[in-house]
Parts: sequence; C-alpha cells; structure tokens
Amino acid sequence: MKLLKSSVWIISIMGGCLFSACESFLAENPDMRVTLDDVPKIRELLTNAYAKGSYVAFTESASDNAEDKGPIVVENPVNANPWKFQRVNSSGQDSPNYFWIKTYQAIAAANIAIEAYNNLPVERQIDPSVLGEAFLTRAFNHFMLVTLYAAPYDPLSAASRPGIPYVTEAGKKVITKYDRTTVAEVYARIETDLQEGMALIDDSKYKIPKFHFNRAAAYAFATRFYLFKQDYAKSATYGEEALGLNLTNHLRPINTRQWRNLTFNERLQYFGSVDNPSNLLLIEVESYLSRSSPGYRYGLTTASNQELFWNGNVTGDGVYGYILHGNSSVYNHAKWNEHFVYSGLQASSGNAYVTHPALTVDEMLLNRAESYAYLEKYDQAIEDLNQFASKKIFDGQQGDTYSAAYRITSAKILNYYETTDLKYGIVQAVLDFKRREFLFEGLRYFDILRYQIPVLHRTLDNNETYILGPNDPRRAFQMPEEVVLSGIQNNPINQN
Repeated sequence: MKLLKSSVWIISIMGGCLFSACESFLAENPDMRVTLDDVPKIRELLTNAYAKGSYVAFTESASDNAEDKGPIVVENPVNANPWKFQRVNSSGQDSPNYFWIKTYQAIAAANIAIEAYNNLPVERQIDPSVLGEAFLTRAFNHFMLVTLYAAPYDPLSAASRPGIPYVTEAGKKVITKYDRTTVAEVYARIETDLQEGMALIDDSKYKIPKFHFNRAAAYAFATRFYLFKQDYAKSATYGEEALGLNLTNHLRPINTRQWRNLTFNERLQYFGSVDNPSNLLLIEVESYLSRSSPGYRYGLTTASNQELFWNGNVTGDGVYGYILHGNSSVYNHAKWNEHFVYSGLQASSGNAYVTHPALTVDEMLLNRAESYAYLEKYDQAIEDLNQFASKKIFDGQQGDTYSAAYRITSAKILNYYETTDLKYGIVQAVLDFKRREFLFEGLRYFDILRYQIPVLHRTLDNNETYILGPNDPRRAFQMPEEVVLSGIQNNPINQN
C-alpha cells in the first residue's frame, strides 16, 4: 500500500496488543498499516470500530434460559463452562476472551480515527460526523465491556467498584499499562463520548445507515445506557425522540400471517436484514452461532419452552406468536444466518460470520416502558407494553393477529403478578417480554445482572446443581490471562 505523508498507524492488531507484547507480530506483518490523510479513509477505518466478537453464546448459557438437554448432546466449553459458572479458558470465537479482545480492537480503531481526524489540516476537517461515529462506537464498546466484566452500575457503590480500562488514546507503545478505574468513572466517560457522538452524527453520510451508528441507533443506545445508569428521565426521553411515540410499525412482526408464512430460511434472512424495521444497528460478528448454538447441550428444552411460551402471560388468553424450529435437541428460533468468508480466492478456510442486531426498536420500546414505570408514568408504560404485545400476541396459529381482548391493563398486571404494586408489575411484564423476545440473543443475562436475579442450573439427572446468587462475584466474566499478566486484577472466580 502506498504511504502518503507521515500519519502511518498499525491498525489491525492494536486491540490484540493492548495488554501483551507484540514485537514478533509487528515484525511478521510490516504491511498492516494505512495512511489516514483524508475523511474517506478515516471513515473506512471506522468499519473496524464495531466489535467483531459475539457475547451471545456465553451470556445466553449463563442465563436462566438455558437448561440441560442431557448427555445425548456433546458439550462445548463456550456453552458448558458459562452454564456451570466456570471460566472459559479458550480464546476462540464466541468465548468471553474473544469478545474482550475483539472489543478492544474495535476501540483501538475508534481511537486511531479520532486522532487521525484531529491531526488533519483544518481545511481537511470537513466532516465532523466521522468523529461522531467514532465517539459512539467507543462509548458502546466500553459499555458492553463494563457490563459483562464488571459489577452492574449502582449509584451507591459505583465509585468503589472496579470497572474496566477506558482507553482513549491511539497507543503507539508495544506495551501500555492500564488500570481498571471504577464503574462510576467508566460510566462518566461513556456518557461524555455518547453525548459528543450524538451531537455530531449525520445519517446522510452513510451508504447503508443500519451498519453504522445512525441517529436512531444512537438514541436507542442512549435509552439502554441511561436505563442501566438508572437515569430514567433521560432513558425515556431518548426512547421518545428516536422514532417517536408510536413504534408499532417498527417492531418485529412476530404474530402476523406474513411472518408465519415465511420459510425457515426466509426468517433467517429477515432477522438480520436492513429491511427489518426493528433493526437499528447491525454488526457483522465472527461467530459459529448459526451452526453451533442449536446443538449446544445447554439451551432451550421442552420444559423451558413450555414455561416461557405456553404457561400464560399478562395479556390473558393471548398466545405468543414465536415459531420454534427443530426437535428437543436443537430447538431454535430462526435468527442466526451464517455467511462464510474465505481467507483468499484459493483458500479452503476462513471465518464464519453472522449479522447481529446490536440495537433494535423492540428493545428500545421495552426499555422506555421500564423507564416510564420508574417515573410513575404508568399509562405511558402500559401503552408501550400494548404496542409490543400487538406484534407478538395472537389467538393461535389458525387465528387472526391481535385481538382487543388481549389489551394489557393495570388490573391485568396486578392480577397476573399477584401484587398491589403497579410499578413492580410493569417492570416484571417488561422483563418477561424481553426474555422471550431476545431468546437465543443473550440479552436476558443483562437483566439478570441489573436486577441481581439468581440463576439455578441443574443437570438433567439432578446429580449436579450450579447456583449463581444475587451477589456472586462470578456474575462478571473473567478477563483474558494476558490482561491479568499485565498487572490488572481479574474478577473473582470463586463463589462467595
């Protein structure tokens, strides 16, 4: 590659070298560099600022969605170890180590882009939306890391709980020392990047906006971030401003005849498609989810399918419209569609990818409903629940879609959850809807973290039991060994 001027950056390996020596890698790969001397090149670099690792496999198996299918299914450590709340030693695709490494690589790309733009001559700094995208990716990537590798945000303890390294410089040193800071400091830095990014983003600059941090995606992220931060007013506000109050036509249309008439492959294609109105941010991740996750030993079973989808819900007599595929050993929803990229024209090997809907309207709507509940805006919260239910609930496979008889009311909520506390009931309804909507997507574990929900896993023969208590330090995943060797304290691996 021709080198222009002096702004030459090693970009492909920055994240991998973040916590370990890499002289040999640099010596063996002298051409992994690019000159960033104009906006188009910097924008191209930002395609690397979206993490290529997936958290879905290990967060889904650590959640209460996963049950033991029995020894007839072969164990995979990426699935089995998180189910047993044990460390995954592998750094292969779909592991916690892989997600950590790939996410810091993405952060490195964002930092290089920010520095490169700021180093351009003033007359070439013609598109600040590049900075907006870089700030947003940096914020989002750090948010995912602090959520999965640190304690959940609690305003009473965030200032004393270890966070994760918040990296804001395009490192030039082979070895750079970092510290974990605190959860509070990480959240403060995320918020700064988030706000700066939202102020600069410009959808018109993207060829395919859904593969970038567009305005609606940025607001959806803000809705999630402020919900986790327990700033419910801001969470609700961004949830309102993203696409308006009525989000019905932007939701995944699970209960429609059109959806039910699709083939399995058509559903696979639609799930991660730009044509799916719910998808706000799509990220191509290196993952074996499509080929491996249905066959994991620990996942959805006949019993858990009955519990989740056929034991009633807050609408009354309505039925969930989700369509289950496969037999009891490989139950799955049509979500992960693999595309394989060969390493070269004559190559026989390469990487498996899936398109991950990282931010969706469905999640944003439910996050907004939860925020309304805490703000005691109960009518708005229930209206959001009804918007959601109108695309998920119907009266059976042979029936029409949503009936007015299924509308959720405060009385139904109080009765179904056997409570006199409407706020509590609404929050439980939100969590129930999210658990079902994002089955096989790993998001249930995020709510388990936020609400300190205990998880009990028991083997099919009842001989082994694994318990994750509300304050168990193993709720935070382990960092890679090279991170610990660099001097950063790891999360505890032992139960309290």
